[in-house]
Amino acid sequence: MTISDAQHRLLLDNLTTATLLLNAELRLEYMNPAAEMLLAVSGQRSHGQFISELFTESTEALNSLRQAVEQAHPFTKREAQLTSLTGQSITVDYAVTPILHQGQTLLLLEVHPRDRLLRITKEEAQLSKQETTKMLVRGLAHEIKNPLGGIRGAAQLLARELPEDGLRDYTNVIIEEADRLRNLVDRMLGSNKLPSLAMTNVHEVLERVCSLVEAESQGGITLVRDYDPSLPDVLIDREQMIQAVLNIVRNAMQAISGQNELRLGRITLRSRAVRQFTIGHIRHRLVARVEITDNGPGIPAELQDTLFYPMVSGRPDGTGLGLAITQNIISQHQGLIECESHAGHTTFSIFLPLEQGATAQ
Repeated sequence: MTISDAQHRLLLDNLTTATLLLNAELRLEYMNPAAEMLLAVSGQRSHGQFISELFTESTEALNSLRQAVEQAHPFTKREAQLTSLTGQSITVDYAVTPILHQGQTLLLLEVHPRDRLLRITKEEAQLSKQETTKMLVRGLAHEIKNPLGGIRGAAQLLARELPEDGLRDYTNVIIEEADRLRNLVDRMLGSNKLPSLAMTNVHEVLERVCSLVEAESQGGITLVRDYDPSLPDVLIDREQMIQAVLNIVRNAMQAISGQNELRLGRITLRSRAVRQFTIGHIRHRLVARVEITDNGPGIPAELQDTLFYPMVSGRPDGTGLGLAITQNIISQHQGLIECESHAGHTTFSIFLPLEQGATAQ
């Protein structure tokens, strides 16, 4: 059976691999839907455009494409950084294959995005470590809480037998410290309460956090709101999500407050919709992205890999529980939290599914 041109086109249009065909002048001849989605451009409107009008990489990469045309030499490039027309940076592997057709050399580009794979791998490693940490914490909590209960009970019995009321100050210290340790362990374990989900405007959550922060900072920090008003409602527990975002914003406030010029401190809360985003092994058609960005000193590199672990803190007086609690809340909402930080710029990104129509990868 021979395959017609229409069937060839049908096959290319249904490939999940982003595929582009360039002519000898490096202008677009064809782009399949997977490539349109990856580069966020229209293949029909982009027909005839020069390759650098679709995305940019480097001068060396452009020279390599020209050499591939001149010498008919295929090549592959790993983990290339492409910048789309929208300004988004994409990590990809791509293979270039010269094709001789009717006396001219065409270039076939097969582009494989790596961002999703790298994110999934990183997320899986992070979740695996967190699950291990949770198991250790739960085991440790069990071993701590049982003796604490005995110590507290013994102190109460001892207090009843003491002949002088003044001596009870010592037993009260024992009881208070036992209660403090028990509360600390309970906070490490996190809440066992399931989220009370309801369709909620995420901007209500952000505005509630802003009002709390403005009251606490008394105008010492500038809050910038950058919302997408078209963002649909999200199925979340409003109170838990306020706590999750507030933990991040308070960390940002504390980081900024350590700087000399507090009045120059700025925290930006941004909301956007993201299409075709993978969380775990589930690909969602649409997710809400909430970003909290501050211009503080940044998170030390040695803490970035363990940032969401309990008891990990960059401050001498910190408990290291805020971000661990936030991570737990986001996970209960089937979401994802990421962090990117360098000096003068730290961004926490929260991703929450907006649609139930998700597909396993």
